[in-house]
Amino acid sequence: MMAMNLIARRAPLLLLLLLPAACAELDPFQRAGVWRPTAANDANLRAMVERPDDLAEGRGETNAAGFGAAAAVDRLRNDRIRPLPDSGISTVGGAR
Repeated sequence: MMAMNLIARRAPLLLLLLLPAACAELDPFQRAGVWRPTAANDANLRAMVERPDDLAEGRGETNAAGFGAAAAVDRLRNDRIRPLPDSGISTVGGAR
Protein backbone atom coordinates (compact mmCIF):
# COMPACT_ATOMS: atom_id res chain seq x y z
CA MET A 1 0.00 0.00 0.00
CA MET A 2 2.82 2.34 0.93
CA ALA A 3 4.64 1.69 -2.36
CA MET A 4 1.46 2.39 -4.36
CA ASN A 5 0.95 5.65 -2.52
CA LEU A 6 4.56 6.69 -3.24
CA ILE A 7 4.16 5.89 -6.95
CA ALA A 8 0.88 7.81 -7.10
CA ARG A 9 2.56 10.88 -5.61
CA ARG A 10 5.60 10.72 -7.88
CA ALA A 11 3.77 9.95 -11.14
CA PRO A 12 2.95 13.63 -11.87
CA LEU A 13 6.61 14.49 -11.29
CA LEU A 14 7.71 11.83 -13.74
CA LEU A 15 5.21 13.08 -16.32
CA LEU A 16 6.53 16.61 -15.94
CA LEU A 17 10.06 15.35 -16.55
CA LEU A 18 9.04 13.45 -19.68
CA LEU A 19 6.92 16.26 -21.12
CA PRO A 20 9.80 18.29 -22.67
CA ALA A 21 10.92 15.20 -24.61
CA ALA A 22 7.65 15.28 -26.55
CA CYS A 23 8.06 18.97 -27.39
CA ALA A 24 10.77 18.25 -29.95
CA GLU A 25 8.15 16.77 -32.28
CA LEU A 26 6.00 19.90 -31.99
CA ASP A 27 8.80 22.42 -32.38
CA PRO A 28 8.76 23.71 -35.97
CA PHE A 29 12.56 23.88 -36.12
CA GLN A 30 12.97 20.27 -34.96
CA ARG A 31 10.45 18.56 -37.26
CA ALA A 32 11.67 16.80 -40.38
CA GLY A 33 11.10 18.51 -43.71
CA VAL A 34 10.94 22.10 -42.46
CA TRP A 35 13.20 25.08 -43.02
CA ARG A 36 16.33 25.22 -40.89
CA PRO A 37 18.31 28.40 -40.32
CA THR A 38 21.54 28.43 -42.31
CA ALA A 39 24.12 31.00 -43.33
CA ALA A 40 22.61 31.36 -46.82
CA ASN A 41 22.13 35.13 -46.43
CA ASP A 42 25.82 35.62 -45.65
CA ALA A 43 26.83 33.46 -48.60
CA ASN A 44 24.55 35.41 -50.96
CA LEU A 45 25.92 38.72 -49.72
CA ARG A 46 29.50 37.54 -50.28
CA ALA A 47 28.58 36.45 -53.81
CA MET A 48 27.07 39.87 -54.62
CA VAL A 49 30.01 41.92 -53.37
CA GLU A 50 32.44 42.89 -56.10
CA ARG A 51 35.50 42.88 -53.87
CA PRO A 52 35.61 40.89 -50.60
CA ASP A 53 37.49 43.76 -48.93
CA ASP A 54 34.33 45.87 -49.26
CA LEU A 55 32.71 43.78 -46.52
CA ALA A 56 35.31 44.99 -44.01
CA GLU A 57 35.76 48.56 -45.21
CA GLY A 58 33.85 50.60 -47.76
CA ARG A 59 35.35 52.64 -50.58
CA GLY A 60 34.49 56.05 -51.94
CA GLU A 61 33.66 57.03 -55.47
CA THR A 62 36.51 58.34 -57.55
CA ASN A 63 34.36 60.47 -59.85
CA ALA A 64 32.07 62.05 -57.24
CA ALA A 65 31.98 65.83 -57.04
CA GLY A 66 31.33 66.76 -53.43
CA PHE A 67 31.35 70.51 -54.03
CA GLY A 68 27.57 70.85 -53.74
CA ALA A 69 27.45 68.90 -50.49
CA ALA A 70 30.43 70.79 -49.09
CA ALA A 71 28.79 74.14 -49.92
CA ALA A 72 25.57 73.08 -48.16
CA VAL A 73 27.49 72.02 -45.06
CA ASP A 74 29.39 75.32 -45.10
CA ARG A 75 26.12 77.29 -45.25
CA LEU A 76 24.71 75.23 -42.38
CA ARG A 77 27.77 75.77 -40.20
CA ASN A 78 27.87 79.51 -40.92
CA ASP A 79 24.12 80.01 -40.36
CA ARG A 80 23.40 81.01 -43.96
CA ILE A 81 20.69 78.45 -44.67
CA ARG A 82 18.70 78.97 -47.86
CA PRO A 83 14.89 78.62 -47.68
CA LEU A 84 13.31 75.76 -49.60
CA PRO A 85 11.69 76.77 -52.89
CA ASP A 86 7.91 77.16 -52.88
CA SER A 87 6.60 74.35 -55.06
CA GLY A 88 2.94 75.39 -54.75
CA ILE A 89 1.92 71.73 -54.43
CA SER A 90 0.95 71.75 -50.77
CA THR A 91 -1.05 74.29 -48.84
CA VAL A 92 0.05 72.91 -45.49
CA GLY A 93 1.96 75.55 -43.59
CA GLY A 94 4.13 75.57 -40.53
CA ALA A 95 2.77 76.14 -37.04
CA ARG A 96 2.64 79.81 -36.12
